[in-house]
Amino acid sequence: MLELIGDFLCLKAPRKSDPLVSKSLLNGSSLRKDFSERKQVFSKVFRWQLPDRHTREPVSVEVTGSFTNWEKVPLTYDRARDTWQVMLHEIRNNRTHHYMILVDGKPAYDKHNDGLAFPQGSEEAQYQIMTDKGPRVFMLFAQTK
Repeated sequence: MLELIGDFLCLKAPRKSDPLVSKSLLNGSSLRKDFSERKQVFSKVFRWQLPDRHTREPVSVEVTGSFTNWEKVPLTYDRARDTWQVMLHEIRNNRTHHYMILVDGKPAYDKHNDGLAFPQGSEEAQYQIMTDKGPRVFMLFAQTK
C-alpha cells in the first residue's frame, strides 16, 4: 500500500536497475577514483603598475605563460588602484610555471614574480628579459596549501 502511494506521489527510492542512479554512486571505488583523478587548480590575480617616473600609459598589458600555453591574456585597467589586472583560474598546482608580462607587446618587469628562470623552448625565449645574469623569464610557484 505504501509503495502504491509512493509511486503515485513520485517518491520512489532509486533502485540499482534505475537508469537515473549513477553507477559511481553505487560503486564507492569509482567515486574515489574520480576524486583522485581531479586536477588540483587555483586562481591567481596578476597585477602590473606603471613604473615610477613613467607617465605614458600603455595601449595594452598582457600576461602569457605556461599556464595559458603561451597565449596572451589581456589585463584590464583598474582606475581605483591605478593598476592593470586579471584573475586567471584553473592554473595547475604542484608545479613551477614560467610567464611574462607584456606591455605594448614587449616584456616588462613584474615585481610580484616568485623568481627568475632560464627560458626553456622557443615560446619562452621570445618573451625573455635580459638581466645582468643573462636572459630570464618569471616564475610562479603553484603549490597547494
